[in-house]
Amino acid sequence: MNNREETLKRFIQHVVSQAKRNLTTYGKNASKKLYNSIKGESKAFPNSIGIYFDMEEYGFYQDKGVSGTKKKYDTPFKYTNKMPPPSAFDKWTIRKGIAPRKSGGQFQTRKGLNFAIARSIFEKGIKPSLFFTKPFEAAFKNLPDEMIESYGLDVETLFNDIMNQTFKK
Repeated sequence: MNNREETLKRFIQHVVSQAKRNLTTYGKNASKKLYNSIKGESKAFPNSIGIYFDMEEYGFYQDKGVSGTKKKYDTPFKYTNKMPPPSAFDKWTIRKGIAPRKSGGQFQTRKGLNFAIARSIFEKGIKPSLFFTKPFEAAFKNLPDEMIESYGLDVETLFNDIMNQTFKK
């Protein structure tokens, strides 16, 4: 393996490990599904390189955030007229130990709670965590200047290309 390939391999390992660490630190690792899905690979060709990252699709929404109908964030994603399905929060509320109770202390169904959570996210959105973006940009700054110049790499363009490739799958 030549120096260029080793540098790319270290870059990807650093981004993946830091993104996983950030998920845990930011409390966004309830099911470990997103954590376990983060992967990356690189391919070095004579005149170009390919860098690929993969994760569950909702990871990009967690990273970049989603604007709600009432609260706006600087993000390419937004809710407009369709609320997230309440059923998507059922297992999450169980993992988080959120269980609604009646006045007598008995458990009641989570249907109303899940709807309230979905409605809140629809209106308030999802705040950007940048759990992936921050380590990606930090690691990019540490790539050798010769590699960046020889391949004409730009952090914004490279990051957007990676996101677009992932959403096309």
